[in-house]
Amino acid sequence: MPSLGELIAPRRLGRDFRWLLASSWTSNLGDGIALSAAPLLIASMTSSPLLVASGAMMQFLPWLLFGLLAGSVADHHDRRRLVMLANGIRAVIVGALVVFLISGHATVWIVLATAFLYGIAEVFADSAGSTLLPMMVRPADLGIGNARMQAGYLVANQLAGPPLGAFLFAVGSFWPFLLQILCVALAVLLISRISRTPIPQPDAAATDTGAVGADGRRVKPHPIREGLHWLRHNPPVRTLVLIILVFNVTWAAPWSILVLYATEHLGMGAVGYGALTTAAALGGIVAVGSFGWLEKHVSFATLMRVCLSLEVLMHLSFALTTNGVVALVIMFGFGLYAFVWGTISTTVRQRLVPISLQGRIASVNMVGVFGGLVIGQLLGGIIAQTWGLTAPWWFAFAGSAVTLLLVWRPIRNIAAAKPVLEDPALEPDAA
Repeated sequence: MPSLGELIAPRRLGRDFRWLLASSWTSNLGDGIALSAAPLLIASMTSSPLLVASGAMMQFLPWLLFGLLAGSVADHHDRRRLVMLANGIRAVIVGALVVFLISGHATVWIVLATAFLYGIAEVFADSAGSTLLPMMVRPADLGIGNARMQAGYLVANQLAGPPLGAFLFAVGSFWPFLLQILCVALAVLLISRISRTPIPQPDAAATDTGAVGADGRRVKPHPIREGLHWLRHNPPVRTLVLIILVFNVTWAAPWSILVLYATEHLGMGAVGYGALTTAAALGGIVAVGSFGWLEKHVSFATLMRVCLSLEVLMHLSFALTTNGVVALVIMFGFGLYAFVWGTISTTVRQRLVPISLQGRIASVNMVGVFGGLVIGQLLGGIIAQTWGLTAPWWFAFAGSAVTLLLVWRPIRNIAAAKPVLEDPALEPDAA
């Protein structure tokens, strides 16, 4: 019978993967602590809905402003050192906030500025960090590797971190952020144990834009434009990014008013609203735990179609139900398929993108994610204000259903696309 360590991080994935996984789980715990503590801190300083909402906006604004730049930087520098540097900066930024809190000089504007600066550093850390896994494990193992990374996000960021952050905030406003500093600092230490990662070398076939200057020589394209050019001429990855963008628009529309839907339409109260989030996380844990079996027995094309079909049905179910217990069951199901989809979409993208472009394509994907969230949240608020709290669910149902019909056949091409050749120099160690 395999040991617990073997189940969590199979030996075939290598020593470096275990250090990466430990670092990811640790930093996710710190972020989960801040996930509840930061809004509580802002709310304790102001009653302005605009300022409270601005705190939430700091989660996606840095991605929209700096995402493409961060991806380009990750593709041209030592990615391990970039993650260490960005996480070190994150720890310093939060440390400055702790000093302001302990001294009694913290204001809501200082907190918002801290959140924005922290978000910028996080963009660079995540852009570089997302490229490390494909450099460590074989393409065939990317699925199980991503599933283990997702498990850390669910347990540390979604389940353990938020209640711990709320508890520590009740003890003292600076305590959750002090623990966050320790988590991020430990993540730096853990990732420093990874073997030095080589700076990606440009792939001529992947980056050739065909541009020729007036003198007849090829013109080296701007790194960001180079990545966008590759994406535009790679139909499987391009379609995958578009699917993620559109489905985030339809998903974010009803999610933007979920608290009102849960408390007013379903009558679940504040505790019931919190239970919805917990139900989704529990479903996700079951999903990532069973991903290895699913990957062996069900094709990616089938899994992708099933996940997107369930997304359509989920929106319809929420639009129709008035029962809080039914809503909890639906949300558990959402967690099941959503994290299977997240693992598959990440794995497929990583297998199809050359190592030298992993940062830029991942950043385009994340800009699409957060861009979709911004558009969807705006639409959700307008639709709910005009037609009621269930209207965003009907919008999401119709939009996702039409999108699914359009991408049903291209999904086969995405899943069947030939992975890029594996670089022998990037073979994982045998430890």
